Parts: sequence; structure tokens; C-alpha cells
Amino acid sequence: MRPVYIATAYLGPIQQYCKMLQYPEVRIETAENYVKQTYRNRCSIAAANGPLSLSIPIVKPDTLKCQTKDIRISDHGNWRHLHWNALVSAYNMSPFFEYYEEDFAPFYEKKYEFLADFNEELCRLVCSLIDIQPDMERTDMYKIDFTSDEDDFRERIHPKKDYKEEDPDFIVQPYYQVFQERLGFLPNLSIVDLLFNMGPESLLILQKSL
Repeated sequence: MRPVYIATAYLGPIQQYCKMLQYPEVRIETAENYVKQTYRNRCSIAAANGPLSLSIPIVKPDTLKCQTKDIRISDHGNWRHLHWNALVSAYNMSPFFEYYEEDFAPFYEKKYEFLADFNEELCRLVCSLIDIQPDMERTDMYKIDFTSDEDDFRERIHPKKDYKEEDPDFIVQPYYQVFQERLGFLPNLSIVDLLFNMGPESLLILQKSL
């Protein structure tokens, strides 16, 4: 059983869900010191004018180093309302948004205290809708040394890194996107872009991306 280590992610990119499909064991890193400007608290969707980054505000930790599992969500800026409106605006015309709308809406109504809890529940929802069943567990200690039977993608799946260089096994498969005629195909967006546009065929796209 070959495990993969990945970071927690807010509606993570397609690349991350490919890893959850590919590996029999998925270890979600929560014992690390929290890293800013990553998918841990942000996602990228296809809005009418191009890629749009949605970021969850966090409560600034009391110390310089704070484990990801202890990072709290801030209520600053009415972000839940803004994020949901952005999702509706971007995907209201997509083929499958109306089928999944009621599944996602509660996440933008209920207040979660910890980012890792919010991300995990969203992730488990997405996995159930796509019909993948990863053996997913959180880490309880930060692992540095890996064996040849383990893979570490905690920092390789990153919004500021080129996935083609970091992960040559991930082969982007184009699929229908609402604004594709205007914007061209936008690769490796949040998993919800794939789900809202392709519905049950999302699994097939993930399989072809490996």
C-alpha cells in the first residue's frame, strides 16, 4: 500500500484529486507549520473575466509558528457570502451546478472554527459526489524522511509552481468550461470547476489525467 502525503486544501485543484484517486492511502498534512499563499486556504475558479482566486481569511496565530490543524477561520469580510456569490455567478450556467447546489450551500451558511475541519468536510463531500473512496487520514506528526514506497506532494501541488515540472504524471485533460469560448481552456482549476461542468463524467476525466 503506497501512501501519498498532501496538504489540506480549500476545494483543491484537479491535480490533488487525481492523487486521491491514484494512491490507496492519502495522508492529509495537518501537523506542519502553517504555510501562507497556498491551496490550504484558497482555490481558483473560472469566472467570466478569467481565473478568480477565492481566499478564506484566517485568524492570525499568536505565535510565528502554528500547526495547520490549529488554524482558525476568521469571519472577516463576510467571505462566506462573497465566495458563494462568486461560485453562483461563475457556475450558474454550467450543466450540473443546479444538481450540486444544495450540497455545497450549507458550507457557506454554517460557521466552522478550524480551517482543516472545513476543508476536510468539503473534500469528503466532493469525493462522494465524484465517487472516489480514498483511505484518507490526517497526520499527527510532521514527517521529513520518506521511503521509496511513499510520495510527498505537500509542497509540489502549489498555486505558484508549474504542475508540469512538479508532477509529470499529471496529464491535463481538457473538458467543457462555461467561458471556454472567450477564455480558452483553463487547466487545473478547483475540483468544483470540473464537477459543475462535467458532473458524473468527472471521474472519467480524473482517470484520464493519470
